[in-house]
Amino acid sequence: MEHLIPHAWFAAQSQLILLLLTLASLAVVAKGADILVEGAAGAAYRLGMPKVIVGATIVSLGTTSPEFAVSVMAAWNGNAGLALGNAVGSIIADTGLIFGLGCVLAVLPADRFVLSRQGWVQFGSAALLAAICYVAWITMGAGAYLGRPVGVVLLGLLAAYLWISVRWARQRTASERVARAAADAAVGGEEDAVEHAAHRSLSVLFGMIGIGIVLVIVSSHALIGSVGELALRWGVPQVVIAASLVALGTSLPELVIGLTSLRRGHKEILVGNVIGADILNVLFVIGGAAVAAPLPIVEPGTSIPEIFLLLHLPTMLLILLLFRAFIHFAVRRGEFRRIYGVPLLLIYLIFVMIPFFLD
Repeated sequence: MEHLIPHAWFAAQSQLILLLLTLASLAVVAKGADILVEGAAGAAYRLGMPKVIVGATIVSLGTTSPEFAVSVMAAWNGNAGLALGNAVGSIIADTGLIFGLGCVLAVLPADRFVLSRQGWVQFGSAALLAAICYVAWITMGAGAYLGRPVGVVLLGLLAAYLWISVRWARQRTASERVARAAADAAVGGEEDAVEHAAHRSLSVLFGMIGIGIVLVIVSSHALIGSVGELALRWGVPQVVIAASLVALGTSLPELVIGLTSLRRGHKEILVGNVIGADILNVLFVIGGAAVAAPLPIVEPGTSIPEIFLLLHLPTMLLILLLFRAFIHFAVRRGEFRRIYGVPLLLIYLIFVMIPFFLD
């Protein structure tokens, strides 16, 4: 995206143009999310798959693809250290901000079948990454890195995850799907999916997902770029911009899609997209970047562990452990209580505020 719309372009525009671009980007990102959610819900109905599975696979693959591309290109260009921090930061934002906010705004469904499987893959992949990083640091010290063999293993686990997700989805009995359709129809979600799927082929529905993802990602980048440049011109401190806009920027597509899925009555897509994006940030983004080039864990030329080891990984593990505990209680009730979102949001806000005190 930096090559498509470089920051220098935003800096060359007048304040009026930037304001108009901000408003236009907000409109486009909302429309793109509408198209994506409608296509995902219709595709789920056509395929006979739960919407939470579609959110955890198809939608998540689309929203994490730009992060994959950025991380791989950064690794090829000799800036491989960005990949680990960006991916782990996205996991924290997805679970803390997006799921936390969605949970506070609405009672989210807790699908025992899915959360007992994909939920453990989510936690397990993050725990595996943390273990690899800490073992590498303990054994290699200042020269610690994730090598290409680690990347190959993570990409292999990604292929296995996608394959088994489809198998898990098809293990649903017809009675389970009928029961879910009846429950969704009571809130209007499945009724919309049936209506849209009835008039559109699978190719059209997947096209809608693709178009929606492109619109959301491009408009999100334009929105962050224009707002960031306006903030600079209005005298907002750099540390504030870094701790807010930059931290939010990589997860803005997931946030918009999650809030749109709530508004359209497809809450499962939010749950699935958060879980799927967390898994893919480890297996897809970090795996691909590590194959492209070794990823340093400790800042080159120093013997002091980066903030990545001292803050990012512990925060990621804490927030996912808490989320795992909430899943345990939620599957018994069939839903996530709104109070569960509060500690997740608090952890995310503390994580974002820490740079203010370190600056």
